Amino acid sequence: MSVPVPDDERPIDRLLAVMRILRDPVVGCPWDQKQTFQTIAPFTIEEAYEVRDALERGDLDDFRNELGDLLLQVVYQAQIGQEQGLFDFDAVASGIVDKMVRRHPHVFEGQALPEGGERRLWEDLKAAERAAKGLPSAPASILDDIPVGFPALVRAEKLQKRAARVGFDWGALAPVVAKIREELAEVEEAADPAHQAEEIGDLLFAVANLARHLKVDPEEALRGTNAKFERRFRAVEAAARAAGRDPADCTLDELDAWWDEAKLAERAKA
Repeated sequence: MSVPVPDDERPIDRLLAVMRILRDPVVGCPWDQKQTFQTIAPFTIEEAYEVRDALERGDLDDFRNELGDLLLQVVYQAQIGQEQGLFDFDAVASGIVDKMVRRHPHVFEGQALPEGGERRLWEDLKAAERAAKGLPSAPASILDDIPVGFPALVRAEKLQKRAARVGFDWGALAPVVAKIREELAEVEEAADPAHQAEEIGDLLFAVANLARHLKVDPEEALRGTNAKFERRFRAVEAAARAAGRDPADCTLDELDAWWDEAKLAERAKA
């Protein structure tokens, strides 16, 4: 049995109607029918990364399409919430509208900004919201609301920034670099896989701290290096095939030589 595609005037209404049909227990899609908050959440994260990827590639048509895919994730979760009697899409949208208006009184109410500007105002309003909910005006720890689900490098930087707010930070670059050398030495001394993994984590955390002190986004820096590695390795593969060789059959010296050629070619274009 086929179901007609909704023809509502507003695209958002059509999208909401399509999701209701996909989730319908009788006429819906079997895969969509069985999804839950938990099973859809990983796709939400994936779509957010695909939005960023399209933007970084400069493909604005794909960027628009990926924004649609990300919007679908919100609609999907809202539909599940509505089915469980928890909330619907309108409640989600109304909630964020109310929050943005409430947290920007300097825009919507003409309120003067406090000393310290927007950040101070934002923190004051968050504390007031916590108090209104009967929660302590400040969390038990300054680290409390940093999501565990963030990419590890992103979370490392945010943890360090929060700790720095209360003075837990080096005021110079030299001890930051010294800490990296210390952690690298401990990686080399680690004798078993579990200890090695722990020390490598410490080393990565220390490198993220160096990036923060240099005002470099560690996640962005690593993304850039990943892209550079991929670009150059593809050039190595192309060079091997141009020589009539399979990269897997080449020696490391041969691959390294093509790698160096790819580096030189990139620098010549820069």
